[in-house]
This record gives sequence, structure tokens and C-alpha cells, in this order.
Amino acid sequence: MTDAKLFTPLKAGALSLRNRVVMAPLTRNRARPRDDAPIDLHVDYYRQRASAGLIISEGTQISPMGKGYAWTPGIHSPAQIDGWRAVTDAVHAEGGTIVAQIWHVGRVSHSSLLPDGAQPVGPSALTAATRTFDGEKFMPTSEPRAIDIGGIGRVLANYHHAAMNARSAGFDGVEIHAANGYLIEQFMRASSNTRTDAYGGSVENRTRFLEEVVATVSEAIGADRVGVRLSPFSHANGVEIDGAEELYSRAIERISAYGLAYLHLVEGETGGERSLPDPEAIARLRALFKGVYIANNGYDREMAIDAVESGAADAVAFGKLFISNPDLVERLRRDAPLNAPDRDTFYGGGAKGYTDYPFLTEPTPA
Repeated sequence: MTDAKLFTPLKAGALSLRNRVVMAPLTRNRARPRDDAPIDLHVDYYRQRASAGLIISEGTQISPMGKGYAWTPGIHSPAQIDGWRAVTDAVHAEGGTIVAQIWHVGRVSHSSLLPDGAQPVGPSALTAATRTFDGEKFMPTSEPRAIDIGGIGRVLANYHHAAMNARSAGFDGVEIHAANGYLIEQFMRASSNTRTDAYGGSVENRTRFLEEVVATVSEAIGADRVGVRLSPFSHANGVEIDGAEELYSRAIERISAYGLAYLHLVEGETGGERSLPDPEAIARLRALFKGVYIANNGYDREMAIDAVESGAADAVAFGKLFISNPDLVERLRRDAPLNAPDRDTFYGGGAKGYTDYPFLTEPTPA
């Protein structure tokens, strides 16, 4: 089914996608250790995958305090901007479209990864029930300190600056990472937010920070270049999902009002089962967003084609399959065999398992 709608162009705000196969954000831990900047290896990796309708970059920290894992790239220094500009130039030379996923991990970090051994920050002083990687070993996350109102303002300024830096680096837009138990979602979930001020308690208060991030990033670069990623039914990084549909219904209503480029949902557990409390929950949430919807989590070719043909999604994001299949769009179009990913090389390392996966060699049928 090479004429499926999945392989047709799509306009998402100011973003022009030549097909509806999206490369999901994929943390690969290969940034330059001394300054968290992308290197030539990143240029090759993203260029190889530029046939995606949209590339969403790996999570890219908005500030040194936003870092949660060794060797993840940032978008807050001149060296990082220069490194990313080489990536975006390469993708654009291949006719691709790419956005930066901007990221603050909040409490999902360790003091050894932060400036001067600082404590991570979160909405409340509650340690995340998860681990992080310091470059040598996995370790429990550090106890965070509750961020004060002034600190919230500084983080919002970091988001604004990161979005502007992304545009300076040549990205076509940004995706706000508000999923997987990181800072924005920490504010949203009652299990990680016990505040009693304007950012805690009610659903309205707990979705306030998300809307403020969307507002400042939209002001920086235009809402039509901004997407948001959410994971309503995921326990990633130790959050609980009680009352998820009520919470995320309000969150999506608030951000939909900005006229964003797209909404990107993890449908179920992050990187895991497509388990939902109600099979219709995603459809109900999607209906609240007045714009392009990108579906994510465990899709194969048939599922993706069906989702786009039926209107359940406007585009579908693939993660692990893009790791091992740089030409995934063509393989899906032709229903060709897929390379299996090497999980041992997902995080850290060099070219092995990063830029050495084979492309199809057979000529495209006339």
C-alpha cells in the first residue's frame, strides 16, 4: 500500500512534512562530554534519517540545571548552538524538517551531573523513584529541593531562551518535552507535586506551569512552530497516573488555545505496553486538541497506515525502528524487511549502533 495517506505531505502549523512518518525523540547519550555539544557523529546520524516527514531531536536540555543523564546535548551555549547548526544544515540539505525537543528533567537527576554539585529541583522535595546514569554507572536520583517562585521564573526564561537558540541553530521549531515524569509533568502529577501555592493542589494549578512554558516558548518563536509531547497514562520516572484523564483533558484544553503546530502523545506506557484505562481515552483527549495529532508508542506499519487512514492520527512517530532503519520511510512504503536494533548500543558509544545500520540497496520499483 505505497499510496497510503501515511506517505503523503502534511502541514503542521508552520512546519511542512513531506510524509507523516515522524522520527520520535531518542536519547542516545553521545554528546561531547566537556560541553554537551553535538559532534560530527550527530550530523551523520540525523542526515541519514532526513527522509522522515519530521525529525524530533533527542531531548536537549535548556540549561545546565536541566540535565539528568551523562552525555545528553544542550541548547544553551554557543558551542551547542554551533553543533546543532551543523545537524540542521545537513537535514535541510536532504530536504528534511527538524525540531528540537527542549527538556528540563527536574528531579530526575543527580548532583554529580549538575553545576557545583547542586541539588536537582522539582515542584516539591520528593525524590523520584527512578535511576539516572552518570557516565559510569546507574544510580538513584538525588533528593531535590522544591523550586521557589523566583526559580520558576528563571526556568521559564530558560525555556524562552532555549527556543530562540533552537531557531538560531536552524531548527524549524521546537517540541516541549512535557512527558515521561520530567519537570513539567512533575508539576502536573499530584504524586510529585504537594505544593500549596498557585502551582499545586487543583488540576487548574497543576497545569499552570505547562501553560506558562507553552506561552513563553510561543512568544519566543511563534506558536505555529511549537509542539508539545505528553504521556497521560505512563508511569515513567516514578509518577502515578490517578485521575489522568481529568488532568490531561484540562492540560490539552489550555494548550490547544495557543494554536500550536502539533500535539504528540505517548499512547500508554513510555516505551512499553499500549495499556490504557479505557480504550477510548486517547480519542477523547485527541478530540480536545484543535490541531495536528502525532501518535506514538508501539506502532508498526499496518497500525500506522490504519491510524492515518481512519483519521485517528494525522502522523505517527516511530522510535526504535528509526534507530536501526535510517531509511525507515522507504522500508515502510515498500513493506521491506526491517533491521533489528542492537539494544547494547542504544546509550553512549560511537558510530557502532548509531550510524552503521544498512540502507536498502535495491532500486525503488518504477
